[in-house]
Amino acid sequence: MSGRLIGAAVALRFTALAVGSAGAAQEDGALIGRGKLLFTDQGCYGCHTAERMGTPIGPDLSRIGAKRDQTYLSRWLRDPSAQRPSAHMPKLQLTEAEVRALAAYLASLR
Repeated sequence: MSGRLIGAAVALRFTALAVGSAGAAQEDGALIGRGKLLFTDQGCYGCHTAERMGTPIGPDLSRIGAKRDQTYLSRWLRDPSAQRPSAHMPKLQLTEAEVRALAAYLASLR
């Protein structure tokens, strides 16, 4: 293979990666947006604050993404008392899609 052909192949591969990354970023942004709406729709702000919104009864979640990853947050949202038996948070009735979206939003708070 000539140097030009190899260079073109490498450039094409990087372009494909960049386009794939942009698509993934858009999907992540949409998921986070849905999670933010769920934070309001599910009434999370009634006990928690996030982004200067809410009530400081429970923990402030404004920087929870810096402390916990999305996997942990998903487990927590599915069943808080399974993660910490002394948790005062109720078990929420969320679909898996809602858990993913809400966890993505919370993980984005840094």
